[in-house]
Amino acid sequence: MPTTTERRAHRPLAALRADQARWRRGFWGDVHQRTRDVTIPTIWDSLSDAGTSPGLRNFRIAAGLETGTHVGPPFMDGDLYKWLEAAVARLETDPDDALAELVEQVAELIASVQQENGYLHTPTAIAARNDEEAAPLADRFNFETYNLGHLITAAVRHHEVTGSTVLLDAARGAAGFLEHLAADKPLELARSAICPSHYMGVIDLYRATGEERYLRLAQAFVRVRDDFDGGDDNQDRLPVRDQTVAAGHAVRANYLYAGLADLVAETGDDELRTVLERLWTDVVDTKIYVTGGCGALYDGASPDGYPWQGEISRVHQAYGRAYQLPNTTAHAESCANIGMIFWSERMLALTGEARYADVIEQIAFNSLLGSVSLAGSEYFYTNALRQVRGLPYPLRRPGDTGQVVVPDPPPSDERLRQRYLTCFCCPPNIARVLASFHERVASLADDGVYVHLYGGSDVDVSDGRGARLALREDSDYPWDGRIAFTVTEATGALPLHLRIPGWSSGATLTVNGERVEVSAPGTYTRVDRTWAAGDVVVLDLPMPVRTLRAHRLAEEVTNQVTVRRGPVVYCLESADLPAGARLEQVALRRGTTLDPVEATVGDVRVVALEGELVELPVQDDGALYADLEDGPLRSVPARLVPYFSWGNRGAGEMSVWLPVAW
Repeated sequence: MPTTTERRAHRPLAALRADQARWRRGFWGDVHQRTRDVTIPTIWDSLSDAGTSPGLRNFRIAAGLETGTHVGPPFMDGDLYKWLEAAVARLETDPDDALAELVEQVAELIASVQQENGYLHTPTAIAARNDEEAAPLADRFNFETYNLGHLITAAVRHHEVTGSTVLLDAARGAAGFLEHLAADKPLELARSAICPSHYMGVIDLYRATGEERYLRLAQAFVRVRDDFDGGDDNQDRLPVRDQTVAAGHAVRANYLYAGLADLVAETGDDELRTVLERLWTDVVDTKIYVTGGCGALYDGASPDGYPWQGEISRVHQAYGRAYQLPNTTAHAESCANIGMIFWSERMLALTGEARYADVIEQIAFNSLLGSVSLAGSEYFYTNALRQVRGLPYPLRRPGDTGQVVVPDPPPSDERLRQRYLTCFCCPPNIARVLASFHERVASLADDGVYVHLYGGSDVDVSDGRGARLALREDSDYPWDGRIAFTVTEATGALPLHLRIPGWSSGATLTVNGERVEVSAPGTYTRVDRTWAAGDVVVLDLPMPVRTLRAHRLAEEVTNQVTVRRGPVVYCLESADLPAGARLEQVALRRGTTLDPVEATVGDVRVVALEGELVELPVQDDGALYADLEDGPLRSVPARLVPYFSWGNRGAGEMSVWLPVAW
């Protein structure tokens, strides 16, 4: 069978498998080990413990192994599928007999619940066992197609890694049910396309089996969506080819556009590709946080409701207007940020353009890693850019979705990561992305190897024409910009393309000590030569501390700045302020020097930034408006830490953006 990572006719770059690319050491090597040893096992502990989560028990009840009723949100089936995908990725990189046996048991349990027509949804199955009335697709917010999409993707990976057909057969059945809907119940299918993971899923199945029916099914998804008169919340008010800006629920948008990019890779639809490039650019130029967070608004409406004033769509965790990027109330759900990685990596494969890898890196080092604790076992659902004390209204806590019901909300500065969330969609999503992060190291194309991300990889690829190149990366990236690749095996002259990050300036490159011309930031520099074992390629990326401002229309951060070094965005936590200094008083004086220093947060090594900040004479008397205090500006020593490390030292305040003192 074909693999899902092979090159396609309209997708010039193909991601590498675990036997071709691995995070072996360094920063991402440490993250890989943490994901393997802590994240994946502890998520299973939660899902399998009925006292904590109904995730596994729902399947056991649906299979008739236990009695009871369905508990939890209707999309909880997908949580188990995503964990299974993460566990399979772990088996691919780190074989484990006990885990392999557990994975097969879970796969068999899942398959046992499936109906003969391919439908699989534990709330419906449990209702039927309890002689309660329940019908498939009765409510568009039952997330059946979302669950089936994650089932199919997990099944394909399960088969590729283990060779088992247990879940692959279930995936074929699920796709058959979706085919039935597309042919006989297109309205129900279109209405139920919530968080459309099934677009990506059926393309995965097509690539794994080579069966054209699954490609035709993906095309049918677009056709029925375009015929459906929906709303902005689910990106179905307009046909996809008529969409000019990203609007609505950010997870749904990013999943939809990632799936459409998969479709373009198989069909070469240039018109649809142009639409996706336009939408992606709209997000990156006007709607993404500096941390890579997506979906700024807790709740909103389709932009001004215009021109449909009588049909305004309520939108949850939404892309808002251009430059509408609040900080304290930033939603930026972890799944939305992950969806942007999916979309960006597919656009990268379609185009070979480094700007897509830049965004993957931006998300990965900031909002993705920030969504999981440094211990690897606690999670954020939302990812704020500012945390303040005494907020006079409740924010949705990390485990809450939908309506906020918090009779006695905790102080806003106590919103910390949690091991288990009542909405558990994000943790296994985080786990599967990190467990398979080796697939984002590099790609193979007809014109050579493209290295996208840095942080401790080994790469070993052959082009099928007799050329081979194996590389070992040694670096302290992202803390240091010197990235050394040693050729460990080589045959022939396979070109090497190294990404020059868009954030960089003054990059240099040497091969065996000889200078090589470097292309512009935001491109790939190509190195052509006949390689030999022992060749050393050194890419040096200067990493000055940069102070960034925002667009003039991003009014929430007017006259504020944030600090970035390399790909890492920094923040100020109240834990790093001297006694008596409050977060809202602290400003960054223009021209201030911030020095990189070795530090630890928890037990994790980071590079922090230290310097003198300014304490403004602010008096908080509770007044909505008050006279500006006329007092001296006092210097205060402070330390900024990487955004991904915040919230790991207990409750406190935090801000990514700081006022400017002139």
